[in-house]
Amino acid sequence: MGKKIAVITMGVKLNNEKGYSRFRYLSEFLSDAGYEVDLITTTFQHWEKAQRDIDKIEKETYKFRLRFIYEPGYKKNVDLRRIKSHRIAARNLAELLEKEGGYDLIYCEIPPNDVALAAAEYAKRKGIPFVPDVNDLWPEAMHMVLDIPIVSSILFYPLKRDAEKVYSLVSGIVGTSDEYRDRPLKNQKLSVPKATVYVGNEIREFDEGVERFSGEIEKGEDEFWVCYAGTIGTSYDIRTMVLAGKELLKRGKSNIKIKILGGGPMKEELERLAKEKGCANVEFVGYMPYPKMAAYLHKSDILVNSFVRKAPQSIVTKIGDYLAAGRPMINTCMSSEFRAKVESDGFGVNIMPEDTDILANMIEELYADEERCRKMGEKARQIAKEQFDRPIAYKKIEKLIRELTESEIKKD
Repeated sequence: MGKKIAVITMGVKLNNEKGYSRFRYLSEFLSDAGYEVDLITTTFQHWEKAQRDIDKIEKETYKFRLRFIYEPGYKKNVDLRRIKSHRIAARNLAELLEKEGGYDLIYCEIPPNDVALAAAEYAKRKGIPFVPDVNDLWPEAMHMVLDIPIVSSILFYPLKRDAEKVYSLVSGIVGTSDEYRDRPLKNQKLSVPKATVYVGNEIREFDEGVERFSGEIEKGEDEFWVCYAGTIGTSYDIRTMVLAGKELLKRGKSNIKIKILGGGPMKEELERLAKEKGCANVEFVGYMPYPKMAAYLHKSDILVNSFVRKAPQSIVTKIGDYLAAGRPMINTCMSSEFRAKVESDGFGVNIMPEDTDILANMIEELYADEERCRKMGEKARQIAKEQFDRPIAYKKIEKLIRELTESEIKKD
């Protein structure tokens, strides 16, 4: 039997749930590489905001062992009840790890910070490597939603404190961007192995969705689709996309359609805005299962990575799918890392966020330049294959884990 690894995440897509598949895929990947893997997650399904029916989850279909810890849950992403819920999950995780034992390495998602701290402190007590997978920054991201001078700093101080404690205990680091990879060592004097591994996707799975569902998606012969797919929340600038749709109507470009895929806390408000403004060319398509979403992205002409100016995000989950679609990207995310990547890799254009005229102008510019769009789309698909395809990209995580577990053997 290979080394025993705990992969810990508070948010993972199981069976046909909504959500995030990074840690499920990683658990399967490590199992195939010969590790004994426990995927530890909670009874609460973050994306559906409901308790899971554990008995209905087809545990036998997975190559790894599923372990669940109780978490009471919450209704909003930024909410005191969420903080309390994660604290309870952290205590339950600590108990499970002590009871289970026998792990050779702990690999844990951060955030949430207190859950990661419970995992890091367990690893320290047992003298085994701890690797955080940094895919967001708390409390930095929280300030996007609640940014009240002094009050926010006091409220979010426990998150900041826990993050630094976690970062002081790392044996290695994986980040979903260079920025996230480097953040743990900003205030720590440590020398540990690091890797940037984008969330990515499986291009094979994406392509299967395109092939299966493209025929079901109707698109008018002269229609030109500008599409966003993902969460409709405070960090994402869907409002400007709606208003750009109205501006394009004024300019006589009624065949340019704005398509918004996904759901979130601001969906109803933005649907009302579109209706009030008479945006007949803006459609909120709603949530789609992944295979059908892949086909929708592939059917689109331009994909928009639309963020508000203050958004702290860097290279987010949707980027792998956008690139796999082989379409040009308009990016408004202000992450210096991602803007440089858009520029250097040539798969899209950067524009300033929250500016209706700038967005409408760029859509028109690309609409009028078919050759430029084609070249950007080809570049996008190339980058997807080289840097975002999980069967290739996730080898870096396995390599880091192997090096850390082998170094522990040498110490012994």
